[in-house]
Amino acid sequence: MAETTSTRLTAAHVLEYPYRRSVGPVLGAFFTGLTERRLVGVRARDGRVLVPPVEYDPESGEAIGEMVEVGPGGVVTTWAWVEKPRPKHPLDRPFAWALVRLDGAGSAMLHAVDAGSAAGMRTGMRVRPRWKAEPEGNIHDIVCFEPEARGTDPETP
Repeated sequence: MAETTSTRLTAAHVLEYPYRRSVGPVLGAFFTGLTERRLVGVRARDGRVLVPPVEYDPESGEAIGEMVEVGPGGVVTTWAWVEKPRPKHPLDRPFAWALVRLDGAGSAMLHAVDAGSAAGMRTGMRVRPRWKAEPEGNIHDIVCFEPEARGTDPETP
C-alpha cells in the first residue's frame, strides 16, 4: 500500500550532547596552569614527566598525580609544515605542526609553531609559548610556540 502524507508518522528529533565533561584533578591542574601562563605535567612511575598530563601511567596503568612544572621553553622533536592553513587551524598564515618537548618533560606535546617560513623551522630548535592576551583555561591559551629568538608578547607575530 502506498504511503500518503496523512498516514505517515513523523517526529522532530535533535541529536545533542547537553553535558560538559569534568576534567578532574590532573587535567584541571593543567588547564589552571595555562590560565596562569604556567605549564605542568605529571610524573610517571618511571620518573618521566608527561605533558600534557595523564591520569594513569601508560606503562603500568596505575593512577598518577604528582604535578611537576615544566618549560616554558622546549625543543622541537619533529614537525610538518602547513603551507595553506585551513579555517579551523590555529594560525591564518603558514605554520608548522610540531611535537615540542618542554624543558623538564620526558614526552612531547603537539602544537603549532610560528617560525615565519619552512626555512625557519628545524628539528632541535628552541621554542617558547606565545600566550593569549586573556587566558581562558584551555589549550588555546597557548596561541602557538615560536623560536626563542623572537619575542613572547601575547598575540604578537
